[in-house]
Amino acid sequence: MQEYLNKIDKDRLPEHIAVIMDGNGRWAKAHGKPRVFGHKNGVKSVREISEAAAELGVGYLTLYAFSTENWSRPALEVSALMGLLVETIRSEVSTLNKNNIRLKAIGDLSKLPKRSQNALLEGIAQTDKNTGMTLILALNYSSRWEITTTIKKIAEESKDGLIDPSDVDEAFISRRLATAEFPDPELLIRTSGEQRISNYLLWQIAYSELYFTDVFWPDFRKVHLYKALVNYQGRERRFGKTSEQL
Repeated sequence: MQEYLNKIDKDRLPEHIAVIMDGNGRWAKAHGKPRVFGHKNGVKSVREISEAAAELGVGYLTLYAFSTENWSRPALEVSALMGLLVETIRSEVSTLNKNNIRLKAIGDLSKLPKRSQNALLEGIAQTDKNTGMTLILALNYSSRWEITTTIKKIAEESKDGLIDPSDVDEAFISRRLATAEFPDPELLIRTSGEQRISNYLLWQIAYSELYFTDVFWPDFRKVHLYKALVNYQGRERRFGKTSEQL
């Protein structure tokens, strides 16, 4: 692990890392356990990766915790996930405060069970004064929901004469997205070997570097984050330019 940590240039860290925490169910199956067992063990990875990112000096870490599509999973699993969300937030607030991490959330939070909403709002309030890394949970989130909602808002403002269509540019749209107060991710990590985006931050990752690993989320530890960062720092980020222009 130290070998990879030593290779990381802390002056070239991504300000914002986004993660698709995939593979909990398959990890549980491989261990002969129900899917919920995988989700519970995935919490350990959330804690370790959050602490590791904060220690390195990453500014923002967004975790895809529950998508709008996840409601279609078996009711027992969804109920367990919502319960685990409450339990995790309430048990981890002290760890967040110890590491000076501020908690935030994006998504259609109004659709979450009231108990989950309350735990989330409590966690956000209890960490609001922290000035280190911002940990963002994407809950009942999907990019298509976010973009559709934003378009509706812009259409309504235009209809009411509050804006002129000529005012709408990329920056205008970005300021109306769920992530308006956060910078776009420079690095997107997906675990478990799947190589797709799954309706996650589609607008925001237009120029993000994508990193896929076969490691299931419950097994993802600091060393795997360090490997991803070393890989990221070894890439040339051109943003449409040629190498010679950089």
